[in-house]
Amino acid sequence: MGERSLKGILALAVAAALTWSLFWLFRPAEKEPAFVGPPRSNYTLDEFQLNALDENGKLSFTVAAPALARRNDDGSLWIDAPDFLIAASKGEPWKGKSQSAFVNKDGTHMLLAGAVEMHREASAEAGAARVETRDVDAYPKESRLQTAAAATITQPGSILRGTGMKADLNTHQLELLADVHASFARKRKP
Repeated sequence: MGERSLKGILALAVAAALTWSLFWLFRPAEKEPAFVGPPRSNYTLDEFQLNALDENGKLSFTVAAPALARRNDDGSLWIDAPDFLIAASKGEPWKGKSQSAFVNKDGTHMLLAGAVEMHREASAEAGAARVETRDVDAYPKESRLQTAAAATITQPGSILRGTGMKADLNTHQLELLADVHASFARKRKP
């Protein structure tokens, strides 16, 4: 190998080292991750009572249950075996039980899952009533309920059975949507 070849190899090595140094010197800086604070934690509660208020500060609904879990991703609540109360603008509130419940972050939608039993005491605005059904979608801030499942409505002197139900708690109207059957007690003669 000649002196000329050795100088060429040395020149190439110096050029490669300079190129590599310039690459590391002028490469884009790595972006540091943005600090967003500690993650919001999930939590669970045992033997609790939750009172939810509407935007005017009036009671919208109450839930008491043996266990609650809050989901971190959407802020929703999952509740085991709740006893609930849904307020109406006039008259008695609806009280009841379900196997489980889901409440969205805003408290505008409550799914009463599994078997649901609820009742209302008699008042000047409406008579006593009892409802047995499954999987009720409740909208407490709108004071309405609905289900697509079979439902039984029991009131003094009558039993109504049907499929699907809608209820407006402010007007005290319960509506069975399909396949409705009714039984009425005979009035006793004086």
